[in-house]
Amino acid sequence: MCEVKLDIDIIQYNEALTKQELGLNDAHEEALLAKFPPAKRILLDCPSVVIDAGCRIILWYLPGALNWSLQVIGMGKLLQQSMTTSKTSTRKMMKWRTNTSYFHPSKEPSLIPGCIDLLPCWFQQGHEVRPSLPKSLSTEHRQCQGQLLQNLLDGFIPECPALLSLAALRVMHPQLYQASMSTHVVLGHWATAHGEDQMYCCLQHWASAYSGASIVCNRQSPGHRDPKCPPEGFDILTCIGSYKHAVMNLTNLGIDLLYNLGVMVSYSGRLVRHSVWVEDGDRIVWAWFMRDSVHNYAGTPHTEFAKYSLADFATYHLARYNQADFVRYRS
Repeated sequence: MCEVKLDIDIIQYNEALTKQELGLNDAHEEALLAKFPPAKRILLDCPSVVIDAGCRIILWYLPGALNWSLQVIGMGKLLQQSMTTSKTSTRKMMKWRTNTSYFHPSKEPSLIPGCIDLLPCWFQQGHEVRPSLPKSLSTEHRQCQGQLLQNLLDGFIPECPALLSLAALRVMHPQLYQASMSTHVVLGHWATAHGEDQMYCCLQHWASAYSGASIVCNRQSPGHRDPKCPPEGFDILTCIGSYKHAVMNLTNLGIDLLYNLGVMVSYSGRLVRHSVWVEDGDRIVWAWFMRDSVHNYAGTPHTEFAKYSLADFATYHLARYNQADFVRYRS
């Protein structure tokens, strides 16, 4: 594992960002670059961990993390539920993510260019504070959870990518892993107490520690940020498909990395401005993400930034969830 240390302080950098930093304003991004200039351009092509001036982990880069058996997962049935549209959205953040102009045709007939979000807790995603009185889920939330549950039961959402993200997070950020597992347990108890059987079943079959996942097929991604990602958190991206070569640009860090088949990349989408362009071949991305709103709803405390040092590694064995409680919840 190659260690790459940057001069940037990501706590100061995070404080310089607005709450809803989309990363789409080039002039604003240039101003940030002037304030926090990268020392040099770096190309990553081997397993690496990127840390800031305080040894806080910014990025995990693991090329070839997915072997061939994990790269031949069919997504055609699931992507039939894609939320892409040719209409122009008034919401700037969503405009490019779902607009058909950012997608290119698939070479594999069974693949459908598009994107779909999967979340076992749709209601908690948009409600950071629990209501004083029990509030039942809306019809829309129930429909979303019902569709997710059916996909889980029908096997259209394979467990391997979810389990891989869970295992990776356990290594990359044990404290965040613990917090996420605790959140799932609390939400499972909440669902049981309020008779939300669909939500409970979704959580039972949801194999990842993450709040949700986006599955994206053949989309070009301009330079952007994901403002809802916690600054101390790690999104996990993995790629499968049939494209030949790609490069991910992390413009604010001065880093380019080879983004070939089987790669796994993990970072805070809020702190790292990223872009990828693949115009030939099929590319499916599993993007696992975490939302503060879900953790806040469950009353889970914020975690600290993960650090890359021997002293911190010695404390990682303390990051464990209540296993007995989790077994009772899953039973």
